[in-house]
Parts: sequence; C-alpha cells; structure tokens
Amino acid sequence: MLIRAAVPQVHHPWLPPPIAPALAVVQKVPPAAISCRLGTPQLRSLKTSHGLCKARRRVRYEEEEEEEENDDEDTAEHAQNSEISLMEAYSEAVRDVALVVRATVDGEEETVLVFKGFSSCLSSRTSYDPSKSVLPARAVIECIDVVRGPFDPSNVEYLEKDLTWEAFKTRLQTNN
Repeated sequence: MLIRAAVPQVHHPWLPPPIAPALAVVQKVPPAAISCRLGTPQLRSLKTSHGLCKARRRVRYEEEEEEEENDDEDTAEHAQNSEISLMEAYSEAVRDVALVVRATVDGEEETVLVFKGFSSCLSSRTSYDPSKSVLPARAVIECIDVVRGPFDPSNVEYLEKDLTWEAFKTRLQTNN
C-alpha cells in the first residue's frame, strides 16, 4: 500500500479523466479532452463527435486498375449465365453430386464442373472473381453429366450421362 501511495496515478490520454469517488454526478467529457490512441497531432485534431478516429485503407494493384479500365469489356464478356446459376443452386441443395457441364462458346467446347454451389472451368482458365460467371451468357449448354461427388477425375462414377438442358431443367422445377 505504501508503494501505491508513493507512485502518482498515471492518466492515460485515451481514457476519460478520473472522477472523485465522493462525486455522484456523471461528468460530460468534452471531445477536446479525448485524444486518439495513435497518430499525429493533425489526426488528433480530426475528431468525430464521439471522439473516435477511424482510418480506411485499400490496397491497390496494377492489375486491379487495368481491370477497372476494361470493366465494360469484362461485363460483356462475363455476363451472368442464368443456367450455371441454377445448376449452382441445385448442387448446393443436392450436396452428394457434382455436375459436369459441356457447353459451346463461340464454336469452342468448354467443360465446367459444378459442385456444392461453386463452378469451375476445367477446359480453360477460371476467373478468380466469384461474382463473374464461369460461362458467358451466350454459351450454349450441350449436355450435363451427373457424377457422384466429390469429383475425382481419376475415378469418375457417373450417375446419369448426357442429359440435355431441357431434361435437367425439369428436375430443377420438381425440386422447387
């Protein structure tokens, strides 16, 4: 107890000033008395009405800037494909199957795997952005194979093979 009495109480600038125990009235602390935990005097002068200092950072990369410039081209290239969205919803509901979709885009054949609500292109590069569709809206779905999930390319177990989009669409309507 003697040591505590000998050492003066340290006041931390981010805490409100101490209130004497004899006072029962709550004191209102002016915003000027509250300072930021970190920062320069310039930041301390930029207080909000609550006395909080907030900063928001965003890391920008050159690729991101280039993508923003080519955003119009990307939206035309990767317009949302409603068929793939429906198959993603189906695979999320029926978790033990995977769908192998073969489609044609501008005369080229694409193979897409849909499993547990996610789709990935097996025959070409898949975009890292999940908001972009794997297949563009102009893609024509040729056939759908239903395989046992999870998908193992070395041991594919087909449950149904070469379903047309129309036949698969009836399955979607019966599940809803």
